[in-house]
Amino acid sequence: MADRRRDRDRRRSRGLRAFLDRHGDERAVSPVVGKALEAGIVVLYVAFLSATLYGGVVPEYRTAAGAEVGERVLAQSAARIQQAVPAGAREVESRATVSLPRTLRGRAYAIRVVNRTLVLDHPRDGIDGQVALALPETVESVRGNWSSREPAVVVVRSEGDGLAVRLESADAGGSRTDGDGGGG
Repeated sequence: MADRRRDRDRRRSRGLRAFLDRHGDERAVSPVVGKALEAGIVVLYVAFLSATLYGGVVPEYRTAAGAEVGERVLAQSAARIQQAVPAGAREVESRATVSLPRTLRGRAYAIRVVNRTLVLDHPRDGIDGQVALALPETVESVRGNWSSREPAVVVVRSEGDGLAVRLESADAGGSRTDGDGGGG
């Protein structure tokens, strides 16, 4: 019985050798092709996920976050302007710095005054806003604008029978006071 098994095994191995001689040894190709297909599927999945996120979800989130930061910038700027104006004073000469972020959603922006209202101007849609200034009656005019590229300063001066509030650049020394303005 053992001899029969050996004979059968020899025939099988001879048959396998004959097959491999005729067709070559292609057994090692299957795992390589399988791994290449798996890697290709992973690459396609990552590409699809990246395209989806950066094409829709991430930009919308960045715009929403930029709008939130813009609202905070306006609120803090308005508070800083209101703090710079002393209540009931007639003779004033003061300067107060205002800290502004350099960019909102990666772009520079401007803050200007229109009829006692701070207005945020940003080049991207969806990032804008305005906030009314609560100033004493002694303030006769509010003018000027700030660029996020330059240090911002609030200047309060006596003017006529009241006070004038100016939004200026710290570097320009007041050259931006001729911007959009509105008396009050």
